[in-house]
Parts: sequence; C-alpha cells; structure tokens
Amino acid sequence: MTRLTRAVRGLVTALAAVLAVTASSATARAETGPRAPKDFVALRTVDPTILQEMRYFTPHNFVGERIDGYEQPICILTRPAAEALHQAQLKLLRRGYSLKVYDCYRPQRAVNHFVRWAEDLDDQAMKGEFYPNVDKTRLFEDGYIAEKSGHSRGSTTDLTIVKLPARPTRPYHPGQPLVPCYAPKDERFPDNSVDMGTGFDCFDTLAHTLDPRVQGEQRANRLLLKSTLEGLGFVNLAEEWWHYTYKPEPYPDTYFDFPVSWKSLAGRH
Repeated sequence: MTRLTRAVRGLVTALAAVLAVTASSATARAETGPRAPKDFVALRTVDPTILQEMRYFTPHNFVGERIDGYEQPICILTRPAAEALHQAQLKLLRRGYSLKVYDCYRPQRAVNHFVRWAEDLDDQAMKGEFYPNVDKTRLFEDGYIAEKSGHSRGSTTDLTIVKLPARPTRPYHPGQPLVPCYAPKDERFPDNSVDMGTGFDCFDTLAHTLDPRVQGEQRANRLLLKSTLEGLGFVNLAEEWWHYTYKPEPYPDTYFDFPVSWKSLAGRH
C-alpha cells in the first residue's frame, strides 16, 4: 500500500466518522422535537397578571376539539410582543381592567388542522355558535381560514379586556346548545370579558373592529383595547376586533411549528 493510498484511506475513514457523528446528532435533535428560538417566552413569565383562556387547548372553538399542537394551555410569544403586552396591562390595571388572551403563538400544525376541518364540509358541529350566517364552502374565499397564519410567526395574539375583579367563566361542555356568537351578551356563551359586541372567533362581519353597527358601550370597549395596544406598537386586523400583531415582528417571514408547551421553551420557565 503506497503512502498516498494510506493517506486517502485515512481521510475517508475520518470523513465517515464525522458523518456518523453528524447523523447521530441530527437524529438526537429530531427526537427532541422542535424548540422555540431563545427569544420566545411564556407570557406568564413576563406578566403573570394577564389572564389566559387558551381556547384552542379546549373543545370550545369553531372546530369543536382540541387543536393539533396545543399540548398545554399557555401563551407563548416573542419577547418584544410579551413585553409590550405587559406595558398594556399596566395601563389597564390602573383603570380597573385586565387583558385576557385567547390565543398567542400558533404552530403551523394547528393551522393545518384548521385547513383540514374547513375542507370537510360535513363537519359543521360548531356552526350554530361560530359561523351561523356563513356557508362553510366560503370560509377560504371570505378569509376566515387560510393556509398560513401570522400567529405562527410568534408576535400575534388574540385578546380581550376583563373588568376586575374577574369572575370565573363557566366551562364549555361539548354537545351543549349553541347560541350565535353575535347574540346579545347575556344570551351567547358566557365570557367574563367586557361586551365587545360578538364573542371571540365570530365568523361574521359584526366582528370587524369598526363595523358601524357596533355602537355605544360595545364600540367603546373595542376602542379601549385598540387605543391601548396601538399605542405600544400593535396593529389590529380590521376584520377581527381581537386580533393584534406587534410590529416590527422579529420573524416577519418565518412560520414556526414547535408545539405549545413548556418543553418547547427548553427550560426557560
């Protein structure tokens, strides 16, 4: 065996060893599952006073079951968005109110779950509450369901305002009679929030933040939420009074898919 041959074989052996280590490391990373970037945090570690009612961890949503990827009922956000919510909470607490979040970071697998549900036209179990006036065939065309969501970028939250002291909201029981989300507050499903004119996730034009039919106390409540958050860098989605995105987003073009769980935060709690 020549010196050159031995050298080549040595390089091949070394390269194989490196590839083996790399492959085993990749396998280990795959087994642990996706993790959140380090600048994602659990909201309660930034502000434990903000109320959390994580609807997609429960069956009380337009699908009617817990949504894929919601392993624990916690709000996860990028740190800038969470810190801005903390500042908003301080302003509202001084006025006798609290924020309450319904949804925060949303993994892509949850969005995929929404899409599968929307394509199944036979599943209309929750229509009576969440989309009584919308034909399910129009959910994509009318913009209620999409294949991507800003929530997956980590700086968008769905939220409302609660008058303090907060009263507990009774639990939803699957199969109970459904009432349209735009019904008067004392008729629709109870929520300890102030009256915003519709419930959360109401697929109806009445949920548009500045719909002219929403007046009086309901409009004042929407404007209180809007003015408080917009003064701290949040931008409202005009079609949903509850939907706000912190700007500038740290990840404006990235759609994450790590689960909603403490484990995804890699011990940051």
